[in-house]
Amino acid sequence: MATAAIGGSHLVASTQAGANYGWQLALLVLAVNILKYPFFRAGVSYTISTGETLQHGYLQMGKGYLITALLLNVISSVVNAAALLMFAASLLGYFVPFTTSIPVLSGIVLAAILFILIAGHYSALDKVSKVIMVTLVIATLGATFMAWQNGTVAPDDFVSPSPWTMAAVGFLVVTMGWMPAPIEISGITSLWLKKQKQEQSVTPQSALFDFNLGYFTTMLLALVFLALGALVLHGADNTLASGGIGFSKQLVDLYAGTIGEWARWLIAVVAFLCIFGSALTVYDGYSRAVAEAAMLLKGQKDTPESIFIVVLSAVAVISFAIVLFFKSALLAMLGFAMTLAFMTTPMFALLNHKLVKQAALNDDVKASPLVTLLSYGGLIYLFGFLALFIAWKWFL
Repeated sequence: MATAAIGGSHLVASTQAGANYGWQLALLVLAVNILKYPFFRAGVSYTISTGETLQHGYLQMGKGYLITALLLNVISSVVNAAALLMFAASLLGYFVPFTTSIPVLSGIVLAAILFILIAGHYSALDKVSKVIMVTLVIATLGATFMAWQNGTVAPDDFVSPSPWTMAAVGFLVVTMGWMPAPIEISGITSLWLKKQKQEQSVTPQSALFDFNLGYFTTMLLALVFLALGALVLHGADNTLASGGIGFSKQLVDLYAGTIGEWARWLIAVVAFLCIFGSALTVYDGYSRAVAEAAMLLKGQKDTPESIFIVVLSAVAVISFAIVLFFKSALLAMLGFAMTLAFMTTPMFALLNHKLVKQAALNDDVKASPLVTLLSYGGLIYLFGFLALFIAWKWFL
């Protein structure tokens, strides 16, 4: 989950929030992470208690709930996969010494993803991803500390624009859409935990501890990336490029200009592998979730590997077609994916809230009164902000 989270939401959304508005959105980033917590936690609580996935739980509530989740997952799978595919391709372009189009680079990345997943080499990259994530975290903390020591780049007379206007609603939605990750990742986490539970001993206490550690680490890192954007980019003359390769170069420059030129290629490699790992995780997880839901609706509990490969291939073809449509407009593609994620979040949140309320959960993972309160508060916040966004987008 952490690998999926520390990708577009952190490298792009958090950094942009700091670059555009300085520190003003720090509390919003913190609040949206806290208010989404109960709905992500549901994937761990339900699966560790029942041994089944969230999607199995949706089916227990009624076919309509599972069909709703399936339809939302189908849409999210191709859009989110396309966004991360384009991002990974743009970072790959950093290493190519000649001009290459994003579609060509995307084709190379996609071929590598399909080879790894179909050939069954994902476990090897999963181990490497831990090293990649630790390296990126250390580099980001180091860059932020050095930027803090250097002070802000904004001139003394610079006045930050306010994010608390109706004109900024769209940007706020983009910022919150993948924060800390698309909420349907809770269902994918549920799938992974079920598989882990079948292969080794996992206690409710250890599962919840691992989840909490990963979740709150990603939440704090979102604030760190926001700080990096606020210190290095906010008030500066340069604006963020909308093209994929241009934005990727700016992202690497952000680290190199703060830590030192010696770190340029290290950060470029780490950033690429980080986003590549996120893309790999998303293609694998969404495809397995869609395949499982389809099998459950057919009355089959097990999902044959052949069905997973068929779904994976379909997601690959459609997501690549979306990349061809957006071409090199990386930030537009990411913004579209994050906006869509925010619009589907309330429904997934409601499904998870309803499921854990009626399921027989282990005492060690039952929601405390505080988590229950956060759950209700999160629903009010998510549906309320969705209503505001719809009104802003189509009626105001």
